[in-house]
Amino acid sequence: MINKNLQLATFGGGCFWCTEAVFQEVKGVEEVVSGYSGGNAPGHPTYREICSGLTGHAEVIQVTFDANRISYKDILVIFMTTHDPTTLNRQGADKGTQYRSVIYYHDEKQKEIAALVLKEVASYYDNSVVTEISPLDVFYEAEDYHQNYYRNNQEQGYCSFVITPKLAKLRKLHADKLK
Repeated sequence: MINKNLQLATFGGGCFWCTEAVFQEVKGVEEVVSGYSGGNAPGHPTYREICSGLTGHAEVIQVTFDANRISYKDILVIFMTTHDPTTLNRQGADKGTQYRSVIYYHDEKQKEIAALVLKEVASYYDNSVVTEISPLDVFYEAEDYHQNYYRNNQEQGYCSFVITPKLAKLRKLHADKLK
């Protein structure tokens, strides 16, 4: 039986390995795919091209979620509170436009909800929120070795020092929304 309540959300908050790991733990999330969006380079970009910063693409994830189990608004609140939306083109040590904070909306309703969530969470931060809200043009799936990165590489240093603390923050702030 096909679930007609499945929806897509696409956003980037720095390295896609981090955001992917966060949303794989959220109730109602059916699938998380790492990829690239928001650029202007022709054709399907590679990770190497994205890292150059010349494509204009951001590292993003595309989340398939069951709207009967979790709302788009809740997805965005989790996103906005598990990364730093106040740093332009940067998350931690990752610098460049490919690491920008961005929400790509799929329709006008998502655009409205994104604007509302940004307004609501702005008071959580001392600095201004710089998260971009833009229409989704195209989503390019990242190479296979980027998918399920944290699950497959937990012993790797980046995972231990960057992703594991993000997951601890998720569990503290959003325990009621986790699988």
